Formats: sequence, structure tokens, C-alpha cells
Amino acid sequence: MARWCYRHRLVVLLLWVGALFGLGFSASTAGTDYANVFSLPNTDSKRAYDLMEKAFPQSAGDTDTVVWKVDEGSVRDQSVRSRIQPALDEIAGMKGVGGVTGPYAAGAHQISGDGRIAYAQITFADQANAVPKELVENVVDTAQGAERAGLRVELGGQAIQRVQEPPTGLAEMIGILAAAVVLFLAFGSLFAMLLPLAVAIFGVGTGMFSTQLLSHVTDIPDLAPLLATLIGLGVGIDYALFIVTRHRKGILRGMDPEESAVTALNTSGRAVLFAGGTVCIALAGMLVTNLRFLDGVVIGTSLTVVLSVLAATTLLPALLGFLGSRVLSRRQRRRLAASGPEPEKASGLAARWSTGVQKRPRRIAAVALVVMAVLALPVLSLRLGATDQGNDDASTTTRQAYDLLAEGFGPGFNGPLQVVADGGDTATLVTGIKDTAGVAQVAALPSARGVTVIQVVPTTSPQSEETDRLIDTLRDQVIPKAGARAHVGGVTAVSKDFATVTGDRLPLFIATIIGLGFLLLLVAFRSVVVPLTAALMNLIAAAASFGVLVAVFQWGWGLDFLGLGKEGPINAFLPVIMLSLLFGLSMDYQVFLVSRMHEEWVHTKDNARAVRVGLAETSRVINSAALIMVCVFLAFVLSGDSGAAMAGVGLAAAVALDAFILRTALVPAAMHLLGNSNWWLPAWLDKRLPHLAVEPKEETPATHSPATPSSAGRSSAVHGFVRTADGDPVGGAAVTLVTEGGHQLDRAVSLADGSYIVSVPTPGTYLVTTTSASYGSRTRRVVVADGPVVHDVELAEGEVDAVN
Repeated sequence: MARWCYRHRLVVLLLWVGALFGLGFSASTAGTDYANVFSLPNTDSKRAYDLMEKAFPQSAGDTDTVVWKVDEGSVRDQSVRSRIQPALDEIAGMKGVGGVTGPYAAGAHQISGDGRIAYAQITFADQANAVPKELVENVVDTAQGAERAGLRVELGGQAIQRVQEPPTGLAEMIGILAAAVVLFLAFGSLFAMLLPLAVAIFGVGTGMFSTQLLSHVTDIPDLAPLLATLIGLGVGIDYALFIVTRHRKGILRGMDPEESAVTALNTSGRAVLFAGGTVCIALAGMLVTNLRFLDGVVIGTSLTVVLSVLAATTLLPALLGFLGSRVLSRRQRRRLAASGPEPEKASGLAARWSTGVQKRPRRIAAVALVVMAVLALPVLSLRLGATDQGNDDASTTTRQAYDLLAEGFGPGFNGPLQVVADGGDTATLVTGIKDTAGVAQVAALPSARGVTVIQVVPTTSPQSEETDRLIDTLRDQVIPKAGARAHVGGVTAVSKDFATVTGDRLPLFIATIIGLGFLLLLVAFRSVVVPLTAALMNLIAAAASFGVLVAVFQWGWGLDFLGLGKEGPINAFLPVIMLSLLFGLSMDYQVFLVSRMHEEWVHTKDNARAVRVGLAETSRVINSAALIMVCVFLAFVLSGDSGAAMAGVGLAAAVALDAFILRTALVPAAMHLLGNSNWWLPAWLDKRLPHLAVEPKEETPATHSPATPSSAGRSSAVHGFVRTADGDPVGGAAVTLVTEGGHQLDRAVSLADGSYIVSVPTPGTYLVTTTSASYGSRTRRVVVADGPVVHDVELAEGEVDAVN
């Protein structure tokens, strides 16, 4: 397939462009229909919600709040009313506003006890996502236009929050620009830098538009496209990076561009397919939690990953065909023409680090473990919950409105509880709730259809642990004691139940994704120890990354610097989503690292050499890929969505720790200490396991004619002359013998008469690449059977051809 895409590059490119624009047009025409469905069956808050929905059908529109405060006097003063009331009347008359409930109407209770703070409620005709942005901006401008010295006006609510978010696409653009810088530094070539970006844009673009269309036929939360973009950009760029790196290495070793691209797809491309599959399996692990909210997230993220893998394995070889040798920098092309192919060996910092790990594995493993353990300590105080506008940045109007309401009406006013009763002694229940510690206000609404709703305002904030304990007290003690049939609901109770359900199902979820990852690595590498090591490293990475998350978002370390608002609990849904992405991405790095080690082990049966060579040859590309991921994830701090910002910081920390400490230091050090037991597999298990090769075997393939027993394994040679089209000898030409998998076996330089000879280890099919600074290069397949093979090469000036 890679060769077909390379040779039919224009067709492939047009198909992808057509798919991207076709899906984009369809998605823009259809619009979006995202739905946040928090279905928590068999929970107390769900029973309360069902009763309220039956007795009090919800209005369709979103309700937001205008809050104002005076520094002196009272909000009842005529000087204040004369500025606020006209603004409220103007807002009520706007098209798209259903109504405004102010504090100056008879019977209203919307003024604080000291008379300095009041609020009005604005009900829009639509839900927050459907309210036009221009309308919300007009509401904000009109309300804040009533401000004067000593009178402060702020606004809160979901619709208001939308207008203070950064422009859509800002985080993605910053992430792509940061990735472009890293790619340019890694490749030193503008064209090579653009390749992974193009693949990621096509993969994420088609994935986003497809998810948008799917939102019309299934429930997909509005967080799904943001998370799909986050993971799609990361894996799309990384997968293309792995393939392009292998392709560039093949060209530098003397291979023809087409043959190098085919080899890169047949080796690194296989690893990309395997890695993409593991990411999708890890994402699908979220389904075992049986939380409907996450089903749409699985659909959006998995679809984007699949399309990113498809782009890397079809669009990328087509783009490589357009570039040819220009995928190398000019300096590399000049050096290749002048000096011939590079020898196949790792050098530089990566090789020196790999040698250092081999010499001091115990010390390096100990240091890495201590660092990860220290970072993991905060996870012991992890508390799941939900973020609200109280966690917004202090400069935002939603955060200031939240704080004003808490100041005027108590911290619990921003998250009241709703005790919904459909039988029993309601009066006794109200009395019991009033006498409960931690309750600030209690108000029973008129009954409807036999259902009574009791509004309960706690003395503590919605995110406080005391509020959680109050909910438990009402459910376990107050309601049973009153003899009423009642349930505790409201946003705060729903958040608590969601956190409880998520926490209860986390062990099953973690066991599922670790078990599936173990089985995949067991089959791929024919080893019991390698997947066990990977599972342990994944748990260490998860603990350390959640430790960073707790320190930043729950303890507040660095929140002001990052501009991420106030500290609070970790979003309840984040552990499931983050662990899925973390296990999938860390499996990617494990596959790319260990597949090269396993390949060397198969050839040499020398564990120390296998680990050293594998680390030296893959650490640079793994670290570059991780740095790109970190840039993309951290860019989502600017998304304006607290959940996405939290996921971005957590995943950036997880990827950085996984790549720079675990895969670069702890994993290779542990494999050196374990020795040959790394590759142990019981014989009975080996017979029963299916065979799944992450990379193709690099042993030389069989000859076209069977070798006799006497010739099997016998070394031979390929020799001949290098000449021009006129028959003149070409001296100083580099002649390289490589396997079809891209491994260099021998290299020679033609003599003055054009003659050369390279040695062949065993019979088989090889590639002979001839390169000359004056005449370009030529690559041919050569089949070696029994005895030396004569292979003359004819070079033409400036020629770079494909393999016949």
C-alpha cells in the first residue's frame, strides 16, 4: 500500500483534500448538536432529578445572573436603582431574552442582609450553547454600562462564560506553532517540518468534522471535540515524526527515496498501526465505567486517532513522494552527495547516555524512582469533585460575580441543595433540616403533583468537604429520622455522586486497560517481563502525573502563574479520560523503544547490546515526540475551558515524566538489571500465543531458487564496475549493500577503474545503492544465490531513480 500511495501521490492527496473539505462543508451545514448527558442510574441525585422533572418541567432557556454591589449606602437607594433598573429593562427587551427577574419587584428576596449586594436573573430563550454570542455581549455591555464610581456590576452563568473564553482554535494554533518549532529544530528542514503538521491537520480536521456530524445521531458531550483535538494533534504529529525519521535515516544510508519510504512504512508504519490500536483500546477502556457521559468522548477521540493513523500510513507516503530527497536539509543533501551514505551507527549524546545507563543502571534507576516517588506523594490527598465558576481566573467577570454572591448570601448560595420529597411528613423534614449543622437557609417551595422541593443553602461552598458531609448527613440521618420519602439533588449533589461513582469504578477501569496492554505487549514481544515492566511503569507515571495535578489544581501551586483561577477538587471525569490517554501514549513510547531492542535481541541474543542500541537509536525521536506532545497539551491551558486546561497540564506532566524519566532512564536501567530474563517466555505459552510482529523480520529473505544444504549460510559477494552511460569508469563512488529492511551490511568505494566489491553474509535479496557526487545515485535489487554476483552500475548525471 505504501508503494501504491507513493507512486499515485496526486490521487491520494486529492482524495484526502476532498474528504477534508467535503466533511467540513457537511459539518458546517449541519451544525452541532452536542449533549452533556450525565446519567447516573441508581444514585440519589438521579432519583431527585427524575421527581423534579416530573413535577416541575424545566424551562428551555439558560439562566444567568447579574450581580451588583455598592461601596457605600444600599442597593435600594434611588441613585442605584435609577442606573440598574433601566439596564435590566433594556436587557429584558432584547430579542432572545425570555425574561429578567430583579430584586426590586414586590416579594423578591434578592438583596443581601446588609443591603449592599443584589442580583437579578436573566433567562434566555435558548440553552447556553445556542445563545448567540452577540446577544450575550450586548447583555454584558448593557449591564456593565450601569457601573459608576462606588457601583460595581458583574455577571455569571454558562452563557456569560462563553464570551470570556479565548477565540476558538487559539489553543490548537499555539500548539501547532510550538510543535513546528520543535520539528524544525529536530529536522533542520522546512519541508520535513511541514510533513507531520500536514498529517496532523488532515487527521484532526476529518476527525473533528466527523465527530460533529455524529453528534446528530448519538450523544456526544461538548468536551469531546476539544479532547479529540488534544489527543489527535499529539498522536498525529508523533506518528508522522516516527515515520519521517525512519525515512530520512534510510536516505542518509544510501537508499532510494521511494524504497526508503516503503521501508519506513513497513517498519515504523507497522509500529504506528500497533501504537494507534493500543491508544484506541485504552480509550475504549472508558466504556467499562458505564458512564454515558464518556461514551461520546470515546467515539470522538477514537475516531480522530484512527483517522490520524490512516493519514500517517496513506497521506504521508504520498507527500514523501512529492518531496523526494528534499525531505533532507540542504546540508544533509550536500554531505550525502559528497561523502556517500552514512554508516549505520548511533552517535552523539543519545549514544553516550545509553552507554552511561549500561554502566550505572542501579544508580540511575534509584534516582529515577526517587524523583517519581516524590512527585507522586500529593496523590495521597486526591479529592474528586467538579469545578465551577469559582475556579475561574480572578480577573473574569464570572469569578467576580461568584465571589460577590458568596460574600452577600453565603458561600453555599452558589450551589444550593434540593431535597425532593414525594411522601411522608414534609414539615418534620423541613424542621430537621433547619436543625442540622452546616445549613444556612431552608425554604420549602409549594408542592406540585405531590412533590415538594426544599431548597437548602449550606454554610460552606459547593466544593467544600463539609458540604459533601452535609449531603451524607441529610441522606443517612435527617431524611430517615423524619420518616419522609425524599432524595437530595441539585448540581452539588450530582457532582458528589458522579465523583463517588467514578471512584468506585476506577479499579475495574485501571485493571481493564492494564490487562489489555499486558496482553498486547505479551503477543508482540513474546515476553512476560516486558509487559509486566510496562504495566508497572504506567502505574508509576499515572501516580506521578496525578501528584503534579493535585499540587497545581488542588493545592494551588502555580495557579496564579498559569492564570488558571482558584484551587479546587480534581474534575471527577478527569482520572478516567487522563488515564486512558496516558496508558495509550505511554504504550506508544514503550512500543517504539522496545521494538528496536527486541529487533536487536532477535539478531544478537545479547541483552546488554539490545538495550544499549535500542535506547541510543530511539531516545532522540521519543524525546522529540514527547516534547511536541508537551507543547500541544500545555497550549490547551489557553482554551478557556477549565476541564481542558486541567487535562492539558496533567497530560503534559505525564508525557514529560514518561518519556524523559521512565523510557529514557528507568526502563533501560531496569532492563539492564534484569538481563536475559527480559525476554523470558514459558515454552508452553509460546506455542499457544498468536504471532504478531510489530516490525517485519530483518533476516534476509529466501532466494528465488532454493539453496542447497552445502550453500546455506555461506558468505558471498557482489562485484562489478561503476561506469557512465558512455562507458567511462566512475571512481570514488560509494556502493552500499543494505537489506530490504534498510540495514546497512557493507560499504565500498569504487576504484579508479570503477571496480568495487561488497561482501554478502548469506544468500538472499538485497539492495545495492550507488552514489556519486557528480552523477547522483541509483538503487537496484540484487538476488544472491550460490556464488558471487556480477552487478555493473551505470550512472547518469544528476540521476536519482526508483528501484526497479
